[in-house]
Amino acid sequence: MVAMKSVQSVVGVVVGAVLSLGVLAGCVSHDPFDSEGAGGGAPGGPVVIGTANFPESEIIGQVWAAALENAGYEVQVKSGIGSREVYMAALQEGSVDIVPEYSGNLAQFFGAELDPGASEEQVLGTLRGVLPEGIVAGETAAAQSKDAFWVTEDFAQRHNVASLADLADVPVRLRLAGNPELSKRPYGPSGLKELYGVGVDLVPISDGGGPLTIAALNEGTADVADIYTTTPTQGLVQLDDPKGMVLPQNVLPVMRARSVSVGAASVIRDVNTHVTTEALTQMNHRNVGEGKQSAASVAREFVDSVEVAP
Repeated sequence: MVAMKSVQSVVGVVVGAVLSLGVLAGCVSHDPFDSEGAGGGAPGGPVVIGTANFPESEIIGQVWAAALENAGYEVQVKSGIGSREVYMAALQEGSVDIVPEYSGNLAQFFGAELDPGASEEQVLGTLRGVLPEGIVAGETAAAQSKDAFWVTEDFAQRHNVASLADLADVPVRLRLAGNPELSKRPYGPSGLKELYGVGVDLVPISDGGGPLTIAALNEGTADVADIYTTTPTQGLVQLDDPKGMVLPQNVLPVMRARSVSVGAASVIRDVNTHVTTEALTQMNHRNVGEGKQSAASVAREFVDSVEVAP
């Protein structure tokens, strides 16, 4: 694979300036990298994609890497960097150029004030306005991967529970399994208490709603668990969120405007049109299911199976 030489350093600076002006003017409804172009990440180096410390983030990052490689870019993937606090710091200081993100969660991370039940468009527009200088959000993928709250079928039947509102009637103090960072999220214990009157004790598990979190439910060390909607599950019941406490979580790339060329951003935009919720769920299943296929292998098969413009 031959690295494409970046010939757009000046273009990158101009793009960054235009983006800043566009945000200030409220012109945030389109892909900020929608122009034609080519080139890599930082001048003379590869496009560096960083991923969070859970499988789905790794898969998405590898999908983008495979698409970029097919288009002739040199790519490096830094996997499992850590929580949002860690990988966003890496993006801002420049050790990575691109990270997979989720629109609603990232908007709230940067202090956006969004009411429960906000639409996808409201969330994305607000997100573009709160990102730090020099960091931009690309076009969203077709997929959504939302935090959701799950219980076992037995728990749902015993307590007649179908929604988060029903949890208020359960006559025991509930234990909620989820990432340690959930304690600070608006849809964590504070949100459950404020919107639904449900008090919970957090059982911190650092696997992004993965096998350890699911095991906590099945083994009875937790009553409720925060598991993403694209995570393969069996024998569990997803609780409805009638008040829209969890905002839309569209998959999208977040990028350093001056490090990612117009061409590279366009490749990611194109492959994202194929990353549907169903496709992402299937890739997650192949990665964490019985076959335990690697994220890179799953992503390569997916990208090679769809039509992506070079």
